[in-house]
Amino acid sequence: MLNEHTLDQMRSLRLDGMVRAIEEQAASTAAAALGFDERLTLLVQREIAWRDDRRVARLLKAARLKVSSACVEDIDWRASRSLDRSLVAALAGGDWLRHARNVLITGATGCGKTWLACALGHQAARSGFSVLYVRAARLFDELQVAHGDGSFARRLAALAKLDLLIIDDFAISPMTGTGRNDLLELIDDRVGTRSTLITSQLPVKAWHTYLNDPTLADAILDRVVHSSQKIELKTAKSLRDTADTSAV
Repeated sequence: MLNEHTLDQMRSLRLDGMVRAIEEQAASTAAAALGFDERLTLLVQREIAWRDDRRVARLLKAARLKVSSACVEDIDWRASRSLDRSLVAALAGGDWLRHARNVLITGATGCGKTWLACALGHQAARSGFSVLYVRAARLFDELQVAHGDGSFARRLAALAKLDLLIIDDFAISPMTGTGRNDLLELIDDRVGTRSTLITSQLPVKAWHTYLNDPTLADAILDRVVHSSQKIELKTAKSLRDTADTSAV
């Protein structure tokens, strides 16, 4: 095994995966029988895997998902939910993110909109995409504050860089004129370049009326609904009333 000084130098170079692999090889009799090229290959592979794991962990932490445990593998496929397996499989593949398309999830309270959104966000982070989850009311409150402290442009620029922005509970409370303008600015910065996932109790066809400004509503919905995949969740009973609330 390499001496401690060399291992410290490797740690200073942030080669933590290789250090861990070297320590494991030193304790393995099987590794001793391998040639130099084979052992080096294993060390490099371990370092790559280590960095990938660390990157995913950072992306998931930054995503701030409301349901951090949600993942597509745990989806409840009950027929009454009207959830298309092939659609979810396609979304899990990530092409919608690579092509900057949107996903709109609607349905009644308790049908699993937030859970499904977080599961797709979790999958996106595991695939290497930057993600942020935020409730709509909090997002617009933060943008309102940003107007006051002069950080609005900076905040919009940060949101524009995210590969996936999840806006949960859209249209749950009345929207102000400032909120409508902020939403248009936010969506306009992302259209065609980044993906947005929106959940709402209101069906998409009712969003125009909710926005309560024909001109701005046309502009916003043209950018949001165009190239979007719509998921309308249905369930006869709120999943919050069931014994198993671990999956959507």
